[in-house]
Amino acid sequence: MRTALAGLALAAGLAATPVPAQEVATAPAGEPAPVLVLRQDELFAASAFGQAAAARQDAAARALLAENRQIEAALEAEERDLTERRPSLPPEEFRRLADAFDDKVEAIRTAQDAKGRAIARLRDDDRTRFLQAAVPVLAEIMAEYGASVILDQAVVVLSYDRVDITGIAIARIDARIGAGDLPDAAPEGPLPDPAPDPAPQPAPAPVP
Repeated sequence: MRTALAGLALAAGLAATPVPAQEVATAPAGEPAPVLVLRQDELFAASAFGQAAAARQDAAARALLAENRQIEAALEAEERDLTERRPSLPPEEFRRLADAFDDKVEAIRTAQDAKGRAIARLRDDDRTRFLQAAVPVLAEIMAEYGASVILDQAVVVLSYDRVDITGIAIARIDARIGAGDLPDAAPEGPLPDPAPDPAPQPAPAPVP
């Protein structure tokens, strides 16, 4: 999946389980770190927004489960009633009622499955909006370190702790957006290159 973080060379896929953030020190002054490391599995899950998003998804999933149980109990009662009435019904009438019941069950199953898929999309949508909001913060950190790329920890074999910006990024993103609402996701795309320095202007010609 191509996201707005593609320009920062971040790999996709954030973990859902919140993990405590670990603050790390910034790079010493005068020592630029051209490559930075980010524990991306923590960036979303350990942020205030990520934890609030997980709570919202969990609440929606539990509400849907309770609704499904109520529907299941009602359908079981309706099925028992139809079965008990079968001996007193003409075969054609029973078949008509049974077919109608089967159609009802199928329609309900389709509707409830759609609700489940919508809940499953909640986290992906929240994550996309979060990452787009995180891009300016990560770009600021890159500028402070004099870095040109951020790599996910999963693809790094060995690195110094001082180039791990996960804790700093979480703290700054929390301060910037907290657990509040974010705008809908914008079209995905790479981070634009920094604007080039303006070209030097020629000196004015001397006045004769």
